[in-house]
Amino acid sequence: MEQHEEVELSALGMAIATVVTVAEILKNNGLAIEKKILTSTVDMRDEVRGCLIQKAKVEITLGKSEQFEELMAAAVEELVTPEVEEQS
Repeated sequence: MEQHEEVELSALGMAIATVVTVAEILKNNGLAIEKKILTSTVDMRDEVRGCLIQKAKVEITLGKSEQFEELMAAAVEELVTPEVEEQS
């Protein structure tokens, strides 16, 4: 997201949960806003049975939030200069 204003996350079948989780983490941390969600089914050939099966597909388009640059700068600063614990 640092290089582009928008990113598209897409997945088929079992990977959908992972893509939704990543999108929610980015949104909940204030880094992204949801722009578009598309759901569909895709026909795929089952290699074992040789027949067509339908798989669920999701596409999630996210854009940078207004706070994206500020949050990223703060994260980089924290990595560069970690807090030193005071010893009593």
